[in-house]
Amino acid sequence: MLSVDQAFKLIIDEVKPLQETEFVNLNQAINRILGENIYSPLDFPYTDNSAMDGYAVKFQDVVKAQPSQPIILEVIEEIPAGYVPQKTVNAKQCSRIFTGGMMPPGADTIVIQEETQLEGNLVKVLHSPKENDFVRKKGAFYRANDCLLTSGIKINPPEMAILAMVQKTNVPVVRSPLVAILSTGDELISPSDILTKGKLVDSNQYLLSSFVSQNGAIPLAMGIIPDDKEKLEGAIANALEKADFVFSTGGVSVGDYDYVTEVLRKLGGEILMEKVSIKPGKPLTVAVFPNHKIYFGIPGNPVSTMVICWRFLQSAIAKLSNNTNYESPAFIESVTQNNLHSNGQRETYLWGKAEIINGIYQFTLAQGLHNSGNLVNLQQTNALAKIPIGVNQINFGQKVEIMLVNKI
Repeated sequence: MLSVDQAFKLIIDEVKPLQETEFVNLNQAINRILGENIYSPLDFPYTDNSAMDGYAVKFQDVVKAQPSQPIILEVIEEIPAGYVPQKTVNAKQCSRIFTGGMMPPGADTIVIQEETQLEGNLVKVLHSPKENDFVRKKGAFYRANDCLLTSGIKINPPEMAILAMVQKTNVPVVRSPLVAILSTGDELISPSDILTKGKLVDSNQYLLSSFVSQNGAIPLAMGIIPDDKEKLEGAIANALEKADFVFSTGGVSVGDYDYVTEVLRKLGGEILMEKVSIKPGKPLTVAVFPNHKIYFGIPGNPVSTMVICWRFLQSAIAKLSNNTNYESPAFIESVTQNNLHSNGQRETYLWGKAEIINGIYQFTLAQGLHNSGNLVNLQQTNALAKIPIGVNQINFGQKVEIMLVNKI
């Protein structure tokens, strides 16, 4: 049985990043992975401009200004943002300027309005500024034709604004990964079916579909597959043909696991693992295929499913998406507000909520029965506390490593 770290490395090493690029409208680019480096032929700022409301002056004119001996300048023009200056600032002159306004010829410094006193078309400068104060120089933020945005980054709101700034309305992005989702088991019904004794509603289709979407991939919900060898083989083959990853969940017996393995091998898969030393989530089957597609047989209990998604599959989707910033889950130090228990035999993850109090993360265990089948108390989880192998208890007030997951 593999350790959690061994399993993670084995999975990540097998994931081959997608190389296919497509173009989308800027409005659809959020959360996508940039497919090409972005350049601009323009400097940013485009021109020298003012960072404050005030007066554009020659520094040498006002270098000796002080409240007891103010420097008096003639105001020759008003320059709001978007206006092209029409006059040159000469000695003993200045231009009234507003934030974002283009610097007029002849001026090199901004005196903010709080340090002036306006009287008609004359202004008193009461304090000497520093040379070039509050002037945003052309090209200070970005030099034309340098690399502006790098391929492989996730497009977040700041990147959206940068793309808009350079008028990149048709954005090259990596093709979104396709993830097929299968639920197996004769006992499963869809939420719209009538629930009868012995049946269970298939919630994992919705859990996995939303998780896949949340991580920038496209879910292909392929429904419920009964415990039938031929139907399962056909469903997995169909899923492998359509998708990059296949996620399959279902409550099956040990004998059925052998049966799934047989199907995967028949379809050309190589079994990488079938068990991981993690709790919850021990029975994890991973198979790779010659075309780099990967099958994940995930345990059916909803908490087990979610822990496997957070611990392994989130990073796998990120790497598949060609996100150059993909990484293994990060753990941070926290203080537990409960006694945390484990049998010490497997790396154990307990779910709950983390919040920062007095600058320190505090972890509180989810209320109710802590069972891998308890979907109810998984709600609003934003952290997993990790109990290492060999540790049976972490007491209230002690330090514990946590993995942040959903933002609440």
